[in-house]
Amino acid sequence: MIRTGVIGYGLGGLAFHAPLVNAVPELELAAIATSRAADVHARYPDVAVVTPDALLADPSIELVVVTTPNDTHVPLARRALEAGKHVVIDKPFATNVPDGESLVALAKEKGRLVSAFHNRRWDGDFLTVRKLVEAGTLGEIMLAELRWDRFRPALAQAWKEDPEAGAGILADLGPHLIDQALQLFGTPEALHADIAVQRDGGRTDDYFEITLFHGQRRVTLSAGRLFVTPRPRFWLHGTKADFAKHGLDPQEPRVKDGARYTDPGVGDEEPQFHGTLTHADGSSEIVPTETGDYRGFYAGIAKAIVEGGPAPVTGEDAVFGLRIAELARESAREGRRLSLWLEPSSRAQSVIPAKAGISGEGAGKEPHEIPAFAGMTSCGG
Repeated sequence: MIRTGVIGYGLGGLAFHAPLVNAVPELELAAIATSRAADVHARYPDVAVVTPDALLADPSIELVVVTTPNDTHVPLARRALEAGKHVVIDKPFATNVPDGESLVALAKEKGRLVSAFHNRRWDGDFLTVRKLVEAGTLGEIMLAELRWDRFRPALAQAWKEDPEAGAGILADLGPHLIDQALQLFGTPEALHADIAVQRDGGRTDDYFEITLFHGQRRVTLSAGRLFVTPRPRFWLHGTKADFAKHGLDPQEPRVKDGARYTDPGVGDEEPQFHGTLTHADGSSEIVPTETGDYRGFYAGIAKAIVEGGPAPVTGEDAVFGLRIAELARESAREGRRLSLWLEPSSRAQSVIPAKAGISGEGAGKEPHEIPAFAGMTSCGG
């Protein structure tokens, strides 16, 4: 088994990383670095509670998971890689593109894996949407809306309201929404973004809406903290049908309440939250939600470490998402649409070659191209 250490035991460590590592047979939850020893031992009595320094210095630890405040991700991940560990980093992978690129480069230099915890690829609702898109059930999709609405008017912990600490809702939920959109539709040609601080006394963004342009198709990514009634989590509009899906994947709240990821049905959604497929003739049907299973991420990590293949989410995947987020911030500041099709030596420092056959706005120039994802297929784009 791969001995694994988790740094941090807030929400990420409690509801995601520690229980997921513990649920994957190829991994051993060996140590957690936190000041919350009693909380750890209440669930994992045999797991060592140590300092980050002790965890990183332990030669028996092969994999380190970083789930700490955003601005500490890169320093801790860098130390872990320098110590010869494989590394998983909770989102955001980094607070800026250069730092993210430096981690990818260091991992390659050390011959180690570095990955971002984009677990929402294993949400049941996303798996359902991907299945519908790949099957062509909706026809050609003209508008896809991916939203994540909450009603949280109160300000959060201090570091989560500090713009200098890489906080804000775009850094929090943006990585998941951007990653899901790239998985479904590939690289957009351009984007336009609106980012705002809406809560009284807020210092970090708590609302965003990003429109991605794919030829005639539009993909809208949005999240906010002042929605008493959430909009659909997914709402896709195609030439044959629409699909609307409310609610969030049930794995996180169930595990927070004491369930285990190995429990039967932990990833099964209640029927009242299943999505509705509406056909062009006006008829409709309920589409059962696929079973979500975040264990797929860590099973993929274990396989990559043992077999030497790519991680289920690569560092390059994460850096590309950071580029999209940074371009969105630039768009919001300037109040205009910005192209992702770039002339050589323009805005981005590293441009990935185009796929053959891409046409449309900027054809013949060099696009940002999303890297291939292990086990996933992009549809369109």
